[in-house]
Amino acid sequence: MVAETPSPRELLERHRLRAKHPFGQNFLADAGIARKIAELATTPPGGTVVEIGAGLGALTRPLLERASRVIAIERDRDLVPALGEEFRSAIDAGSLSLVEADAKQVDYAALLDGAATPKAIAGNLPYQLTGPLLRLAVDHARRFDRAVYMVQLEVAERLVAKASEPEYGALTVFVNAAFTVERKLLVRRGAFYPQPRVDSAVVVLTPREVPLCDETDEFRAVVKAAFSQRRKTLRNAWRALPGMNEERLASAAAGAGIDLDARGETLDAAAFARMASELTRSRS
Repeated sequence: MVAETPSPRELLERHRLRAKHPFGQNFLADAGIARKIAELATTPPGGTVVEIGAGLGALTRPLLERASRVIAIERDRDLVPALGEEFRSAIDAGSLSLVEADAKQVDYAALLDGAATPKAIAGNLPYQLTGPLLRLAVDHARRFDRAVYMVQLEVAERLVAKASEPEYGALTVFVNAAFTVERKLLVRRGAFYPQPRVDSAVVVLTPREVPLCDETDEFRAVVKAAFSQRRKTLRNAWRALPGMNEERLASAAAGAGIDLDARGETLDAAAFARMASELTRSRS
């Protein structure tokens, strides 16, 4: 059993550290929330969890109680020695590995391939890194069983939005093409130290057995173009794509069952996938 988590304030004082605003450091201070996140990441118990941004170890502790092995990534070189001191017994036992690295640059294939199952990725994502880290999750979706992320509430609302809802956009489509997405927990700003200005939410991303669409050039292009100017019709948005002409556009849209006078926000991820498939077919 791992010892009870000290408060972030206590840990910062113990190791003579302070939260770094440029790193987006708002440390989770609610042990109950941490336990719930750990349960979402490790049900059933066992397996391997890659933790993004271990911070002061608030999530690391309950993860160690449930996972067979935790690989904790932390880029703050001042926090890594503190984590080493706090979790020395787990490190010595081989149940915890600390990786000092930028989570955007880590070789997730090397960490996950061959690891004990089930495999999960979990973490509290800093706002400025949320997009790149979600992109990495999409790229590696077939290597793990679930991702459990705490993100700002507005990001969670975008991830679970449906077509035609105000929050629906390109991020929604890209993530939903690879995953089913569920919002599980609302986490108020008071659960963190220092307290951020916004609330957060925990989302669970489960890789689809068969992705709606692979991340082809055509898929990325049609999605980005459709949302680059939301007031444009699909006809006007897609007309400017490289190699596009009226005949090819009309033929692809007809094959995909898409009305070119509609706007991009009305299409779900499956419709974008069909359009990308038709364009790929017409190019081959």
